[in-house]
Amino acid sequence: MITGATSGFGKAIAERFAKEGYQCIITGRRSEKLALISETLSSQYQAKVLPLVFDVQDKQAVADAVASLPEDWRSIDVLINNAGLALGRDSFDNANMDDWETMLDTNVKGLLYVSKAVLPLMIPNKKGHIINLGSIAGKEVYKDGSVYCASKHAVDAISKGMRIDLLPHKIKVTAIHPGSADTEFSVVRYKGDESKAALVYEGYTPLHAEDIADIAYYCASLPAHVCINDLVVTCTSQANGTVMYKGG
Repeated sequence: MITGATSGFGKAIAERFAKEGYQCIITGRRSEKLALISETLSSQYQAKVLPLVFDVQDKQAVADAVASLPEDWRSIDVLINNAGLALGRDSFDNANMDDWETMLDTNVKGLLYVSKAVLPLMIPNKKGHIINLGSIAGKEVYKDGSVYCASKHAVDAISKGMRIDLLPHKIKVTAIHPGSADTEFSVVRYKGDESKAALVYEGYTPLHAEDIADIAYYCASLPAHVCINDLVVTCTSQANGTVMYKGG
């Protein structure tokens, strides 16, 4: 089950798992995009795909969607909490509070709602793997990103807590924290301003969605006794959350 599968990391992850023979439950808010991706995965990889349209911010919609799963789709082996976003790049004093609420409701509460709904399907099987998509922003705070960084610090902390609490159920928890990646992320952050978004990636080669998809699949394909707990992944031009070399 992959949340936020209509673009970026989520779409690439769905493609990689479908290619490897997984049945994929893909979720997102955009029904047309979700249907198109479902058709592509089915035709290109002969994968069984179940699209679910809901917003992870809506606790009841999440619960209803998971409760509605047909019996042969209820044995979820891997949950990838990918749905998330950044909005705005403003100083704390100038930031839009609606942006703050959307980021916290999606990046933190959405992850909690989906995980809480899916866990009862994993626990009886005494196995499972939850992969949470965090960010390098969850390891360090950078200028004009305070609340987005806070939301990803929360993902880091929740992942650590999950890992402890779910040990008796033999459920793995992996957190993947990407650095700069060329997806829809910056277009969303700059609220559709593609020129501003493009400037973010000038002068160096960023990560691509497929890079993170490969890593997610690798983590999920390891033997049952092996769990990669925490990964920070950047392009070669990025040292950490604040230091980037744009030298070509």
